[in-house]
Amino acid sequence: MAGRILRTFWILAPLFFVAAIPVAAQSFRVQCPTSTVTHPATNPNSPTHDNNSEPPYTAPTTFVNTNPGSPANGYVVPIAHVNGAIKCQQVSGGDGYSTMANGTQTFMFSFGPLSGLADIANGQPGTEFPNVFNTLFPAGSTLLPGDPATTDGITANTWPSAGSSLLPVAESKQPFTFNGAVGLAPDIANLVTIYDIAEDPATSTTPTRVWIQTNAPLGVNTGDMIVLCGTGTYTATPKPPCGAGTAALNGYDGTWPVSSANIDLNSVTLPTTVTNYGFPAPYNFTVTVAAKGLADVNESATATVGIPPQIDGHVDPRQIMDVGVMNGSIPAPLIAFDEDDEMFLTLTNVGMIMRPDLFEQHTIHFHGYPNASSVYDGVPDASVAINIGGSFTYYYLSPDAGTYFWHCHITPPEHLQMGMVGQLYVRPRQNRVPNGVSLYAALQQQNSGVDLRTACNPSADILCSATLPASNSGVTQGTDKLGNPQKYTYNDGDASTAYDVEYPLQIHGFDPNFHFVGMTFNPEMFADMKDKFYLLNGRSYPDTIQPGPMATQSSDGRMHFSQPLPSIINIPAGGKALLRIADLDVSEYQTLASMGLPMKEVGFNAKLLRDQAGNNMEFYTNSITLGGGESLDVILDASDDGCGVTGCAQSLYPPGSTFYLYTPNLDHLSNDQENFGGLMTEVHICNSVTGSNTFGNTCN
Repeated sequence: MAGRILRTFWILAPLFFVAAIPVAAQSFRVQCPTSTVTHPATNPNSPTHDNNSEPPYTAPTTFVNTNPGSPANGYVVPIAHVNGAIKCQQVSGGDGYSTMANGTQTFMFSFGPLSGLADIANGQPGTEFPNVFNTLFPAGSTLLPGDPATTDGITANTWPSAGSSLLPVAESKQPFTFNGAVGLAPDIANLVTIYDIAEDPATSTTPTRVWIQTNAPLGVNTGDMIVLCGTGTYTATPKPPCGAGTAALNGYDGTWPVSSANIDLNSVTLPTTVTNYGFPAPYNFTVTVAAKGLADVNESATATVGIPPQIDGHVDPRQIMDVGVMNGSIPAPLIAFDEDDEMFLTLTNVGMIMRPDLFEQHTIHFHGYPNASSVYDGVPDASVAINIGGSFTYYYLSPDAGTYFWHCHITPPEHLQMGMVGQLYVRPRQNRVPNGVSLYAALQQQNSGVDLRTACNPSADILCSATLPASNSGVTQGTDKLGNPQKYTYNDGDASTAYDVEYPLQIHGFDPNFHFVGMTFNPEMFADMKDKFYLLNGRSYPDTIQPGPMATQSSDGRMHFSQPLPSIINIPAGGKALLRIADLDVSEYQTLASMGLPMKEVGFNAKLLRDQAGNNMEFYTNSITLGGGESLDVILDASDDGCGVTGCAQSLYPPGSTFYLYTPNLDHLSNDQENFGGLMTEVHICNSVTGSNTFGNTCN
C-alpha cells in the first residue's frame, strides 16, 4: 500500500511543479481607465460628457469612421451625443464561510469584494465610476485597508464597528465610506539620466518644444506629466520625484506635459551646437516649456528626468491579501451598470487558505451576456484562466438591458455549488430619458440605427426584442413613488415595465456534505449532490428578513461579511417592486409564489416579453418556476394595475401589510430539518420608502 502511494506521488509530482510555473509570472493588477475610444475623457463635440456620471439620453451616439476611405480598416469615434460612461469593479477569488439559518457554518469557494466595500456592506452594487474606483485609501488613517468585519458587533456602514476598542477615540465612531479599489497605489517614480537636451530651432515663439534624450527607456506617452531635475537643493513646492539633494533643472522648473513620445531624432534637424547621438525610441521624447533659449545653456549629463508617481494599476499586495483572504461571500459581489457603459471588471485570485494543496484557477463568465470578445467569456478553453497570485481585467460593452448573472467557469458543477455565483443586471437607457420626453419617441431614436454598436433594431438584429410597442400610448418620462426619475426594466416605449423599487434575488441551493468533503480533502461525490439548504441571496428564512449584512467567524478567528444582501422587499403604498430573479442552483428547479400580491412577468432570460409586432406578451401570475441558468424579471404589483380596479390598491394592499414570497415545494421550505425556513422572504407595504431604491432602504 505504501509503495503504491509513493509511486503515485512520483507520477503526479511533475504535474504539480508544472502547474506552479505560470503562477510566478503573474502579479496582482487592477485596471480602470478614465478614457477610451468610445468614451473619451474630453470631447469638443460633446463638452458636457463626463465618464464619471450617466448623461441624459437625448439621441443615439453619433460616430464617425477614422478612415472613411477604408471603413474596414478604421474605427469609429463619437462626435456627438456621447452616451454612457465607464464603470469599474474588482473582486477576489478565494474561499470563505457562510452561515445557514439553523446555525450550520458552510465552507465555500467564493468571490469576495475588493472595491465598493462601503456600498456592498449597505446592500448596493460595488460597481463604481472611475473617479471613485481610482481613489486611494486615505494616507495615515488608522482605519487600515483590511476586512470590513474584523471585529465583533459590526454594523452596516462601519469598518470596523463603531465604538471599537481597536481604534483611537477620534476614529472609533467614524463610518467607513471607502469605495475605491482595495490595494490601489501609485507606481514608483521612474527616474533616468538625461543624456542630451535639444531645443526645436524652428520654433520662434513660446512655448517651445524641447527634445530630451535619455540613457534608458522612460516609458512616457503623449500627455504624461514629467519633471526635469538637476543637481543642487530644490526648495520649490511640490518637490519633484528626483530624490534628496536634487533640484529642478534651471529653466525647466515644474511639471511638464509630454507633447509627443518616441520621436526619432535621426530624422530631426537639430541645432549645430548640439550633438545628435541618434537615440532611438523609446529613449527620447519632447516636452513643452514656457520659455526659449534653454537647451544650449542648460544641457547637463548629470540631470535626471522622472515621471511622478501615478495610478496605473499598480497595487499593494498586502492590502489585497488582508481583504481578499477568507472574505468570500454568497452571493458574489453585486454588479450593476447601464446600457452604453464600458465595464472593466478585475478578478484577482488570492488563493484558498483552507485548501493550500489546490492550485485552483478561477474565471468570470457573464451568463447569457453578449461579450465583446470570446477572450472575456470566462470559458477557459476559449478564454483565459487566472492563477493564484494573478489578476485579469474583463471588458464588457453594454448594449442590452436585462437581468443576467455571473459565475466561475472552472469546473462549474463544483465551483457553482461551492458559492462562486453572483447577480448582475444592466439598466436600460430609457431610465435616462429627460423628464417630459415621449418614451415612444426616445425608443424610435434608439432604434434608428445611428449608433450601430448599441442600437436595438429588430429589423437589423433578430436577437433584439426591444421593439416599438404596437401603438404610441403617449407616455412621457416622469417620476416614481419616491420622487425620483421613473425607472424601467427594459426600453419598452410605453412604461409597461416601470417600477418604484428593485430587488435582485438570487436563488441558490447548498449541499452541506459536498462542502464538507471539499474542505476536508475527501473526493467530492458529484453524482450524490443533493441540496438541503435553499437560499435567497445566500440566506434561508428567517435570515432573509434580517436587515444589513450577515457575518460569519471563519477559520482565521475573525468575523467576515459572508452574506451581505438581505431579501426584505419594501414597496411604497400603491407602488411596484421589480424582482430581478436568477436561479443559480446546479441540481434543482425552483419555484417562487406570491399569495395575495400579483406578479407580472415582463422579461425572461434578459429579453423583454414582446413579439416582433410590438404586442406585449407580459402576464400576471402567482408563481414562477426557473431552472438553473435562467432569469426572470417580475414586478410585484401593489398598484391599481395589479388588481384591475381604480382605488382597489388602497384596500387590498394598505400600508403595514405583510405578504410572503415563498416556494410551494415543501421540502425546499426548511433548513435541513423540520422547522419553517428555506426559500421564503417577506414583502412589506410601506407608507413610504427612504434611502436607496434597492437594498438598504427603510420602510416607513
